[in-house]
Amino acid sequence: MPLPKYHQIYLVLREQLDEGRFAEGLPGELALVAQFGVARVTVRRALEQLAAEGLIARNPGRRTRALPPTAAAGVGGHDGEATGRANLRGLLENLVTMGLRTSVKVIDVATITASSQVADALKLNPGDPVQKAVRVRSTREGPLSHITTYVPGDIARRFGRRELAKKPILMLLEESGVKVGRAHQTITARLADNVLAQHLEVAVGSALLAVRRLVYDDAERPVQWLHGFYRPDRYTYEMQLSRVGGIDAKVWVSQDVSAQFN
Repeated sequence: MPLPKYHQIYLVLREQLDEGRFAEGLPGELALVAQFGVARVTVRRALEQLAAEGLIARNPGRRTRALPPTAAAGVGGHDGEATGRANLRGLLENLVTMGLRTSVKVIDVATITASSQVADALKLNPGDPVQKAVRVRSTREGPLSHITTYVPGDIARRFGRRELAKKPILMLLEESGVKVGRAHQTITARLADNVLAQHLEVAVGSALLAVRRLVYDDAERPVQWLHGFYRPDRYTYEMQLSRVGGIDAKVWVSQDVSAQFN
């Protein structure tokens, strides 16, 4: 069944909050009414849900402001997420292969000022220039993923929309002189908001695989922060694990990583 309008608005605003878009405060209720084409009571219900989850603070007569994420969440983290430091030799080879075997549509590329969240991830100062690129990758069956990447401005000036439409961004980083060292990746589940639903051709509220990946160079400098949303019916992430230690060992180490898609 279709999701209620207020919940669709809630999903959109929650994702935008997660991206750090509202550092100066959220738009007013009337602006949101005009943006979404709904009644004011619908907007208020969406905002009430965000406030109940501790994502925003609403004070009468003052602009609604975003609240900082809790320390427990970490960079792109949430309770119950599967996290791991993937072996790059396997991970990046698979990601580049996937990039070469799929087509990509560049939705937007722009140099923006880093929000506090982006700056924290990339170890920059808030307001420093970063390249934000939004792309949709597809297979022959249709859309596979919606990817947003953030790259420090001094690196990203070596490539733009034209290059991003032709090559995987990891190849562009290497060609720009970056020696990729490691990546920290987080995988969880998210519901599709109306923007993701449109690009991925799914219903609003559909379950998606949500990936956050922070890529470092060999000097431990963050060079790319990625937010990816994948259709689970077209993308499978596989990891082979090996036990470390004796027979009573409880530690598992990834030996191989692959990304399968159809």
